[in-house]
Parts: sequence; structure tokens; C-alpha cells
Amino acid sequence: MRTRVCDLLGIELPIFAFSHCRDVVAAVSRAGGLGVLGALAFSNEELEVELRWLDEHVGGKPYGVDVVMPASLADQPAFDKAAFEAMIPERHRAFVEEVLERYRVPKLPAGESAYEGLLAWTHAGARSQVEIALAHPIRLLVNALGTPPRDVIDQVHARGVQVAALCGSVEHARRHVEAGVDIIVAQGSEAGGHTGEIGTMVLIPDVVDAVAPTPVLAAGGIGCGRQIAAALALGAEGAWMGSVWLATTESDLHPVAMTKVLQATARDTVRSRSMTGKPARQLRTRWTEAWDDPSSPGALAMPLQFLLTADATTRIHRYAHLETSGAKELVGTPVGQIVGRMNRVRPVRELVHEMMTEFVDAAARMHALLEE
Repeated sequence: MRTRVCDLLGIELPIFAFSHCRDVVAAVSRAGGLGVLGALAFSNEELEVELRWLDEHVGGKPYGVDVVMPASLADQPAFDKAAFEAMIPERHRAFVEEVLERYRVPKLPAGESAYEGLLAWTHAGARSQVEIALAHPIRLLVNALGTPPRDVIDQVHARGVQVAALCGSVEHARRHVEAGVDIIVAQGSEAGGHTGEIGTMVLIPDVVDAVAPTPVLAAGGIGCGRQIAAALALGAEGAWMGSVWLATTESDLHPVAMTKVLQATARDTVRSRSMTGKPARQLRTRWTEAWDDPSSPGALAMPLQFLLTADATTRIHRYAHLETSGAKELVGTPVGQIVGRMNRVRPVRELVHEMMTEFVDAAARMHALLEE
């Protein structure tokens, strides 16, 4: 199985793996696909450490980096935590504390700070991450939300690196191409994380037709070889997957979240604004239910919701193991509807091999139909 993106990026298989876990990224690249590290969770210093580690562990194989440069934050000049915090209503702060108290989630020990990754949500922060990424031998730079600024695209191209961007509609895809994006990742509503309302089966052929000859990767609800074959049949030139890698031995998913993922069905996810302020598909938990309840004050706009809940998320994960706390009921993770097929943990290489075997079987079955 070889498509244009394989030659464009120097990979053996048109399998793309988005993950915040460097071990997953490296394993997929070594298996012949392209691992893409989500940079959002890291400070500049941490991102540099992660990329140095990848340089040493991908075995000379290509890899990529994913940043977040949402158009809604394009005018934010720099990270100013105090300015953002001043925008958060007290009603929302009180609601968060009420939910945590209801589920007996202790406060963090004195001196232990919550995760504060807001820097990467701003354009200024994302630009610094781009600079760091381009200092390493990456082959692909991806923007997860919106069209990358033209000057960033030009900067990345000047280093000989390809640019990709996610979209959830034909309109978004066209804007990406007009700005100079090389690869479109068309992501259907089934996907985990930020996602739109159009299903993958409808979205992929529409985007392929709209942006031809620009290559398109299919995302959303893809996690096995038959689904990869379907994506290519729809005109895509590769599969972009994120959720399926959570249930691998290389994954660093929280143990409580892993248990929930392995037990979940395709109906156990929900598109909720509770995580970032934008609709994001994730496991349905007591936390998402609290935010989606009519008694909730409603999620704040990005990035305020993320800043509001950062401390709570840290506390929930820290105390999820305590029997005296109900924190485990609040633990979740971004994940797509493919979660219903993720019922066992296995190594990345084994998963990729299984995908390829099933893809070949599916392709052979379709070819046989033409001969009848």
C-alpha cells in the first residue's frame, strides 16, 4: 500500500498517528508510518526534551509535530495568564469547586502546581513551538485548529517541511489550500478531540473533490484495515488516527482512563465543550455530564475553559486511585467512536501489522468482486 503521501514524506505506509505520547510516535514511525507528536501539552522546554528524545529513538525514520493555532486567538499577542484569569466569572469557579467537592476530590498538596499549558493555545506560544520543531529533522508540521498563518507556512516550507491542517468541512479545506497547505486532514465527527458535525463517510469524498489534486488524509472513526481501505476508496491517500493508539503498550494513558476505554462502546462518547470550550469528542463521564447539565453555567470560550479547569483536571487524575474519593468517576480522555473496537492492549507494531493484513484482505475481496 503506497500513495503519494508516502513518497512526499518518505514513509512506507500511509498511516499517520497523532499522539501526545512520544513512545507511540516513535513506534509508529519505526513501523513504517508517520508518528506526529501533539505539542500542545508541553512547555517550550519540555517540547525540546521530547523532540530530542524522538530524534534518538525513531531510528532515522520521519516524524511530525502538531501545534494549535486557532483563528479565534490570532489577535492575542502573547500569553498573559493574569489577563485570561480576570475574564473567568466567579460563578464558573464556584461550579468547578462544587463538582469537585461533590465527588470528594482533595486539593493539591501545598507547593504542587496544576498543569498550566495555556501558552500553546495562543499564536505567540504556537509560533515558539514551530521554531523549536523546525530545529529538529521533522518532515511534517500540522495545525490542529484552523488555517496556519501564511508567514508560518512560508517559514515551514523554507525549511523543506510539509504543512498539513485539519478540517471538518469543505469550506475549511479550501481555505487551507488557498493559504498554501500541502496536505488536508479531513476529520469526520466520529473522531476524538475537537471535531465538527459532518460524518467521515460524507466528508472525505466532498473534500477530496473540492481540493484536488491536493492530497487528503481521512480521519474520524478509523482504527482497522477495513476502515483504511474504505478511506482510500473514498479518495483519501492515507489515514490519520489518534484514538486507536491509546490502547497500546506504548501509551501513557492514565490507568483509570485506560480501563474505561477498554470497557467503552461506540455510544460511550460525547461531543462536549467541557474540556476546552470547543466541541470535543471524549468519554462520557460524570464530569461531562455535569457541564452539559442545565444547571451548569455553560462552558467558557477557548482558551478560558481550559484555564478554568486545569487545576481540576490535575486534581482528578492525581486522586483517581483513592477509594475515599470519587475522582475516578470524573476521569476521562479525548477519544473517538472507534473506542468500541478498542478492547485490548497490544504493541504498536502488532496493531500496524494487523491493520495491514486486514487492509490486504479487504482490497483482495473488493478486487474479486470486479472479476465476478
